[in-house]
Amino acid sequence: MRIVTFIFAMFIASISIVSGQGIGSPGTIKDDGRFAASTKQLNQFFRRFNAEESPTDGNVRYYPGDTAYHSVSLRKGFLQILFDNQTSSISPDLKTQFINTVLSPNYPHYLNFHREGWYAEVQADFMYKGKKESATIILKIQPERLGHEWVIDEVSFPPFKNLFDKPVGDRKDFLHPLSHELGFMNLRRAFQDSDSPEAYTETSFKPDYLTLFLYEMKQNNLRYQTVTDVKFHFFQIEGWYFEVNQFNRPGFNTGWLISNLVKLNPGDKETIQKYIYDQN
Repeated sequence: MRIVTFIFAMFIASISIVSGQGIGSPGTIKDDGRFAASTKQLNQFFRRFNAEESPTDGNVRYYPGDTAYHSVSLRKGFLQILFDNQTSSISPDLKTQFINTVLSPNYPHYLNFHREGWYAEVQADFMYKGKKESATIILKIQPERLGHEWVIDEVSFPPFKNLFDKPVGDRKDFLHPLSHELGFMNLRRAFQDSDSPEAYTETSFKPDYLTLFLYEMKQNNLRYQTVTDVKFHFFQIEGWYFEVNQFNRPGFNTGWLISNLVKLNPGDKETIQKYIYDQN
């Protein structure tokens, strides 16, 4: 049965390229439904990217030793339908370069759920001191005992944005270098007289917004309501970054799809990571 499925996969992976928009646009394969095109779960995105499931309905999983496991032709067919081919501005040439990198005969690339190099970005609503606010939460996978778990790595919360707007230049207060001779009694300036105590911290001071976020939650000032959006950021393919979003719409090109693709130059990875973590 697996051999029959593999032959079928070889056939559909070789379907001719056609012109047009959306499914069947340049650089994509014709999709008549046989690929059960909708990638309904993110885990399925991983399996399709790596060619670890059947192309017809996804009900058959492939494992090491199976003929179709990590099949190049099957992967090529899957990769064509793992892009948002309707609304994204990813060029056919960039897609081709990416697919060629992923399918390199000398060094093929695969996604690994348990390996670092990918993050979840979650938008969630909270009530903060009686007002509805949205937070951006970055999560990552980490080992936990015999398995793995999602953990909160960073948070961006608008009410905290200017909470530590540290003064600079002539606006910055300071403690005189001879303050020690006074037993630091002038700390009153920082802790009592000033509304910007962060001005008295070292130059490299950066507030820990996640700790502050959790503290406000423990004080019952911050209460969770619901998740409003989820996306994923991937850096696991060497030299590339891509973003995966969920698309709910009619047609075949739906589910979890690549919506943004960037070929990385030196320094680009760090710039994108800073943007994701809201450090700019």
